[in-house]
Amino acid sequence: MVIEMANRPRDPGQGDRPRAFPSMINAEDDTMRKLRIPTESRHNRATSAKSTRWRFATTAAALAATSVLGLVTAAPASAAVKQTCGTYICVATAYQGTRYVQDITVFTRDGLPGTLRAFAADYRNSRANDDRHVFTVNRELGQPGTGRLAVCGGLDRSGRVIENHCVLIP
Repeated sequence: MVIEMANRPRDPGQGDRPRAFPSMINAEDDTMRKLRIPTESRHNRATSAKSTRWRFATTAAALAATSVLGLVTAAPASAAVKQTCGTYICVATAYQGTRYVQDITVFTRDGLPGTLRAFAADYRNSRANDDRHVFTVNRELGQPGTGRLAVCGGLDRSGRVIENHCVLIP
């Protein structure tokens, strides 16, 4: 809030602090009372303590929810990304180890939309009419000991399969 300052000489006892017009001080006090901001040192301390506890509880709950959400969606520390491109599409995947797939990103090289598909082992998903899409998987795919896992993407246009392309996870 901007307080208009008086163009009067300062009192020697006030130091370098400028004085505001009395009408502006009253208007500021009214605004602060409407917003329930204490304007005097003798405000109700019980209400202040209650609101402080409420703010603390709300902040703690928000931080706890954020950290839990962060743990659920956080990328593993040893995640790797692999990408290969075909003639019409590129397929990229973020994975951990040999079986855990975080996401599959499929995008067209020409930037034109089409039906994008992603599949790996028992995971199947599609997104109609897009030129780039990230499919969130976040699970372990395939059976251990069965060799390398192929994470694939596909592009369909006008009801025809244009290209399927795969990334092999070591």
